Amino acid sequence: MKPIAPKPMPRRFHQASWDEPVIFELSQPGARGVLVPEVEAEIQQECGDVVASLPESLRRKSPPALPEMSQLHVLRHYARLSQENLGVDLNIDIGQGTCTMKYSPKVNDQLARSHKMADLHPLQDESTVQGILEVMWKLEQCLKEISGMERFSLQPGAGSAAIYANVSMVRAYHESRGDAKQRDEVITTIFSHPSNAACAKVAGYKVITIYPDADGYPDLNALKAAVSERTAALFITNPEDTGIFNPYIEQFVQVVHAVGGLCVYDQANANGVLGITRARDAGFDLCHFNLHKTFSTPHGCGGPAAGASGVSPALVPFLPKPSVEFDGQKYFLNYDLPQSVGKIRPWYGVAQNILKAYSWIMSLGADGLREVAEIAVLNNNYLLNKVLEIRGVSMPFATGKRRIEQVRYSWEQLTSETGIHSEEMETRMVDFGAHYWTSHHPYVVPEPMTLEPTESYSRADLDEYFAILKQVAGEAYSNPEIIRTAPHNSTVHQNQHEPFDNPDEWAVTWRAYKRKIDM
Repeated sequence: MKPIAPKPMPRRFHQASWDEPVIFELSQPGARGVLVPEVEAEIQQECGDVVASLPESLRRKSPPALPEMSQLHVLRHYARLSQENLGVDLNIDIGQGTCTMKYSPKVNDQLARSHKMADLHPLQDESTVQGILEVMWKLEQCLKEISGMERFSLQPGAGSAAIYANVSMVRAYHESRGDAKQRDEVITTIFSHPSNAACAKVAGYKVITIYPDADGYPDLNALKAAVSERTAALFITNPEDTGIFNPYIEQFVQVVHAVGGLCVYDQANANGVLGITRARDAGFDLCHFNLHKTFSTPHGCGGPAAGASGVSPALVPFLPKPSVEFDGQKYFLNYDLPQSVGKIRPWYGVAQNILKAYSWIMSLGADGLREVAEIAVLNNNYLLNKVLEIRGVSMPFATGKRRIEQVRYSWEQLTSETGIHSEEMETRMVDFGAHYWTSHHPYVVPEPMTLEPTESYSRADLDEYFAILKQVAGEAYSNPEIIRTAPHNSTVHQNQHEPFDNPDEWAVTWRAYKRKIDM
């Protein structure tokens, strides 16, 4: 039998498009998905009027205006919406650099949905939640080993929340030494995650930004000129959001320590260094991981994410409270932390994501975590070599040097030669079932494109993604109009930036939208 010839890449793609209304528009008065049984007379007699026992301020004056639909129509609605998604379960979702949109094992989702997890409540007595407290305590032990840090808090609800926790602990540390008012400056780098500068600014610090030197690395001499007795801390992402690993990181730490400052390691990009480098071994005083990136708990469209903030021995007293402790027999929450910066969020973090991260780590083991990093770096550099073959693309900074787990490329040449911008290229990519992320601001890399393959993708996936990228770049030169008018095969639409700048046009809920159009 003659073998079937493989179809040329990129494969044909056309996304389902249902022109689906929002669920409130589908509502039909009187339709029901579930008929709630009437309360039995015995129960009603025993409990009495439950609503009447609520304070007047908590009672609704009218029932909630929920959509009224049958089960079948609810199923159709959400099934159709799912077909209009792009994501790792459907597509080659490489292009979400710095967010590490890796595959999240479905068994971990099943764990988080189990009634053993889903039915828990944070107000339960500690004796009844020993299982999840044990998971939290054991995850902390894993993160301590991975980072070299002394203790962790799993309270922060995201990476930025963990950064703010770290800023708070920096201030508390200096207050305990009596020099907090003097130390009013935080140093970061232009390629570190912007949340480092933002959180420091929100906390009242003056932010000093270090730019790259002639070789494209953070400028060590600029750091030496910036530090002083006013330096509270250095906040640095490494590898940075360009994929560059700072080879002088230990010297950076030494320079800041020499003037009495603390060093804080943003490990949002730790996917390429697991089991290879450790924050404490480089001398850092604090660090944080994004569990929703490196440890395979879903990003959740910005939430519920999960951060993990770790500290060296000197910073342990300032960790958020409560901490999870184990006395050899039982697990418990410790609120007796007089120097703590307090609570960072309600309860104790996002328990479902903590469970998923713990499961992911335990399924891989130490050797598996290192293999994750090795494959992520291999995938990234394999794709890097192929992408640089494409006309119009370049890799600014640290020219000729390898990257770790991602690369921030530039379409500056393509834009100057065709007039097509990176955001237009991104929109055309979805016509092939793929996309990429441009960059956060500031756009230090002009016309940016950030790719982060992670360990989840096969060589065939990378080759197909490259084929899509190459075709779209070729169209920019041969048929730019097809890019300007994209998308053609997808439900994604071109962004209109003007409404984002006008709060009067914002509507984050259906009812807010209705109020605005009815005004």
